[in-house]
Amino acid sequence: MLVAPVRRRLLSHSSLRAMSIYVLPIDPAAPSRPAVPGLDPAKLWSSVPAAPKPPNAGTARVFYGVPAAGDASNVTALASLGDGFAAKRANEKRELVRKAVGGAVKHVRDIGEGVDGRLVSVDASADPHAAAVAAHLALYKFTLKTSPPSAFNPAAKDASPEKLAFKPLTDSNEWQTGVIYARAQNLARTLMELPANMITPTAFTERIKQEFAGVPNVEIIVRDAAWAAEKGMRTFLSVAKGTSEPPKFLEIHYKGAAKDAQPLVFVGKGITFDSGGISLKPSAGMKLMRGDMGGAATVCAAALAIAQLKLPVNLVVLTPLTENLPGPSANKPGDIVYAMNGKSVEIDNTDAEGRLVLSDALYYGSSTFKPHTIIDVATLTGAMDTALGEIYTGVFTNSDSLWSELDTAGKIEFDRFWRMPLEEDYGPQIYSSNADLCNTGGKPAGCCTAALFLKSFVDGVEPAADGAAPARRWAHIDIAGTMEATRPTPYQETGMTGRPTRALIEFVKRLGAH
Repeated sequence: MLVAPVRRRLLSHSSLRAMSIYVLPIDPAAPSRPAVPGLDPAKLWSSVPAAPKPPNAGTARVFYGVPAAGDASNVTALASLGDGFAAKRANEKRELVRKAVGGAVKHVRDIGEGVDGRLVSVDASADPHAAAVAAHLALYKFTLKTSPPSAFNPAAKDASPEKLAFKPLTDSNEWQTGVIYARAQNLARTLMELPANMITPTAFTERIKQEFAGVPNVEIIVRDAAWAAEKGMRTFLSVAKGTSEPPKFLEIHYKGAAKDAQPLVFVGKGITFDSGGISLKPSAGMKLMRGDMGGAATVCAAALAIAQLKLPVNLVVLTPLTENLPGPSANKPGDIVYAMNGKSVEIDNTDAEGRLVLSDALYYGSSTFKPHTIIDVATLTGAMDTALGEIYTGVFTNSDSLWSELDTAGKIEFDRFWRMPLEEDYGPQIYSSNADLCNTGGKPAGCCTAALFLKSFVDGVEPAADGAAPARRWAHIDIAGTMEATRPTPYQETGMTGRPTRALIEFVKRLGAH
C-alpha cells in the first residue's frame, strides 16, 4: 500500500476460517444479479422492512451467512445507489457508486477482528474506477496507536495485517486505475496527518524517494539551502531562518513524453509545520498546521500516480520545504526581502509565509522550465476557508481553458473546484507598502490578494504586447478549506483529505489524452 511507509501484509488465507465477503451496490428500483452463486441481491434487499422513502445512497445492510455455503461464515454487504440511479448523469452516477461502495466497505471494516485480513469481492460493474476509489478511501483510517502496531508509524518494523483487501468480481483496467488514484490520495492523507516531528523537510524528501523507488522515467533531486541561496531564493530562505530544521527544495522530474516536449509544472507549498512565526498563531487548533504542507503532499502524490500510470506528459514537481517557527533569527514584521525575480517584498505578517516560499518556487519553475502550464497548490489563506468551506477548492487562473480542464477533472472525481476572481483591482491592497509588494493586504478578499501576490512571480503569465495569449497558463489552487474534513462522507472519514490529488491526476490524464 502506498498509504504507509511499511508495506502491510495480509494474513494467509489458509490460516483463516473459510469466509467469503461481498460488497454489492444495488439499485433499489432495479436490482441486478451479480455472478455470485447462491446470492440473490433483490431477495435480500426486500427481506428488510421497507421505509416510506428510498434509502439514501451509501445506506448499507449487512447479511451474515449469505450466501449459504456449508461451514463457511460468509458476509454480504448491500448498499443503496439511491433513488433514480438509472436516470442520473455520468458524473452523478460515479459519485453514487462511490457512496454505495464506501458505505458498504465501512460496515464490513467495522464488523471487528473476525474480518481482519480478509479478501473482499466487490461488484464494480456499475463503474469499476469509482468502485475501486471508494473501497480504498473508505478503508483508510489513520492512527498511531500501538496496539495493534500501526503501519503509519515511520519507525515500525512489523506492521499489523492489512484490515481488508479488495478484488472486483470482474477485473478491469479501470479498477486498477482507480486503485492507483485512491492510493495516491491516501499517501497525501498520510503525509498530512503525520506529526511535524515525524515529517520534517528532510523526512518528507526521504519518504518521497522511498515511494518512487523503482518507478521508471523519474528523477528525484533534493536541493539544500546552499543551492537555494545560490539561486537567489531569498523569500524562501527568509522563512527557514526561524527553525533549526534545514530547508529542502524537492524536484521530481517525470519524462512520459518526448524529451523536447514542453513540460507541465506543479508547485506545492511545503511548510511542514506553521506556528505563524513571530506573528504567532493561537494555540487552539495549532496542531492542524502539521498539514500545512498539504500542497506539497498532494502534488507529489499525484506525480506518483501519473508516473505509475505512465501518462504521456513531461511533468516537473517543485516543493519548497521548511518550518515556520519564531526562532531568534526569524522574519520580523516590517522586514523587506528581495525575491529571486528581483522584486522587493515587505513582510507585514510572518504568518503569511506560504506566499513567500511559493514566490521563489513559482519564478524558478516558470523561468527555468518554460512550461505550457504551471499550477501551484497551497493551504494558503484562512479567507478561502471562510469563502468556500470544505466543499469546494478555490482556483485562481489567467486561463479560461485551464479553468475548464480543471473544472471537468474535478467534477469527474467529485473533487470539485470553484473559480475565484484574479483581478488587478485588488492590487492597491498589496502595492501600497515600502516595497514592490506586501505579503498581506488586510482582511478584505484575503484569498484574492494572496493569489494576486503570487501572480507577480509567474514568468510569462501576462498577455504579450501584441495582445497574444500569455506564454504560460497558470492556476493557483488554495486548499486551505478542503485540507481537512470535519464531517465524514460514506467513503471518507474525518481528518486530512488529501485533496485535490485525484482531480490533479485526472486533469493530467485528460491533458495527456489530448
